[in-house]
Amino acid sequence: MTRQTPTRQRGVAAVEFSVVAVIFFMLFFGIVDIIRALYICNILQEVTRRATALAVNTDFTDAAAMAQVRTQAVFRTTPGMLAFADPISDAHVKIDYLQIPATANPVPIGTALPESPQQNRINCTSNPNAADCIQLVRVRICLPGGAIDVCDPVPYRTLASFVPFSFSLPTATTIARAETLGMPPGVPVPAGGGGG
Repeated sequence: MTRQTPTRQRGVAAVEFSVVAVIFFMLFFGIVDIIRALYICNILQEVTRRATALAVNTDFTDAAAMAQVRTQAVFRTTPGMLAFADPISDAHVKIDYLQIPATANPVPIGTALPESPQQNRINCTSNPNAADCIQLVRVRICLPGGAIDVCDPVPYRTLASFVPFSFSLPTATTIARAETLGMPPGVPVPAGGGGG
C-alpha cells in the first residue's frame, strides 16, 4: 500500500475544490437569475400601469411630454434603464391609441391620430366609432421600432453568460379608457363639435 505525498493530496484537493466551486457558482448565479427574472416579469406590469395612468391624461401630440411619460414609467427622471432590469429602458415602453369600431374589437389608430386633444373630443362627440376617435390607451413592453400593431417581445438577458436561460419577457399589456389626453380643464369644445 502506497501513501500519497502531501503535495499530491494538495493537488487532488485543488481539483476537487475547483469542480465543486464551478457547480456551486453555476447554481448560485442560476438562482440569482431566476429571482431577477421573476422580479422583471412582475415590475413590467407595474411599468405599463404607470405609463397608462400618465398617458391617458397627457397630450399625445407633445413629443417631450410623451418621452417624460415613458421615463417616469421606468421609475426615472431621465431616460435610461429600469433598475436591475437590463435591457429594459424607457425606449421599450410602447404607447398605442385605440379606436373602437362599431362592429369590431379595438384597433390601433395608426397615423390618423387627431391633430390635438380638442380635435379628439370633437371627433368622439360627433362619432364615437370614428377611425380618428381615441377611446383607449394601450401600453406594452416591446422591442423598439416595428409596426404600430406589432409588439416583438424583449429577450431576457442573463447576468452571467454561462447561465443557460433563453426566454422572452412578457409584453405586460395594460389598456385604459382615454381621459383628458392633455386637454386642459375648462377648454370649450369649438362650435360644431357638440358638448363634451
